[in-house]
Amino acid sequence: MQGVPGQGPANATGGAVPSVIAPGNYDGVHVGHRALMRSARRHADAHGLRVSTLTFDPHPLALLDPDRAPTMLTTHARRGELLRALGADKVLVWPFTRALAALSPEEFVDTLVAQGARALVVGPDFRFGKNRAGDVECLDRLSRTHGFSLLIESPVELDGERVSSSAIRAALRAGDVNRATRMLLRVHEVSGVVSRGDQRGRTIGFPTANLAIDSVLPPADGVYAVVARVLGAGPHDPPSELLHGVANLGTRPTFAAGRSVEVHLFDFARDIYGATLRVGFLARIRGELKFAGIAALRAQIEHDCDSARTVLAETPKEQTAWI
Repeated sequence: MQGVPGQGPANATGGAVPSVIAPGNYDGVHVGHRALMRSARRHADAHGLRVSTLTFDPHPLALLDPDRAPTMLTTHARRGELLRALGADKVLVWPFTRALAALSPEEFVDTLVAQGARALVVGPDFRFGKNRAGDVECLDRLSRTHGFSLLIESPVELDGERVSSSAIRAALRAGDVNRATRMLLRVHEVSGVVSRGDQRGRTIGFPTANLAIDSVLPPADGVYAVVARVLGAGPHDPPSELLHGVANLGTRPTFAAGRSVEVHLFDFARDIYGATLRVGFLARIRGELKFAGIAALRAQIEHDCDSARTVLAETPKEQTAWI
């Protein structure tokens, strides 16, 4: 849902709906974000309020410091789906403009109050307002001025490291999708439209779906055990059953081909050209290799498929429930 700063979601009487608002980027919707959502939901249920998440498009750094802007872990549409599944009644997406960036901390909070805020849920390092001048101490002072509750949720750690979107990006760039899964509590995923490739996989007995993926960060090049769903053609059409397979990300060095994402789905023969496929990465089987010929490549793919089937058989269902 797109929200306009200063205009709250209307209720039947035309006013802003009294809400617990949880602002943030929510990139990845990881375990730290889940903690914010649990806190917001508990407070809302206890006080008869709604839960609204507030995020921004584009990421603030894309406007303020493009060279430092991250490659996102989720699209805005997917982020909204995940947040609603975690208990958000409203998912507000504010266009991040220079006018919004220029708001003072006080003006930013005034806007949230106009949006219906009766409570805010943030992490301890939450910063807001022009030049990130506002912090939780400032927010605490403004909460008393405006009469709303302030809930500060502690960070979540994994093996002594704070869970963050940056930490998940680092794990993915290293090909460590297992660690990314532990920080997300779900498999990291990309989606893309299935396009016609050069048909080489089909000729050697392993047909692949070639994906033109969205702008989400993929893991490091290599071969992965994956799960996938074919998404419905419309927003209300259910996705397909959970599919299993193996994916290759990279440059296909045996054929000196360009960069690609290719997914071989086990026991699957439907024509899905033009459909959107969502692919979740369970485990990295190996890095990219160059083979002397087709026979050696085919033998390695057979081994990769066996390895992927073993991983898939041992994967807890809760890891793939969100795909």
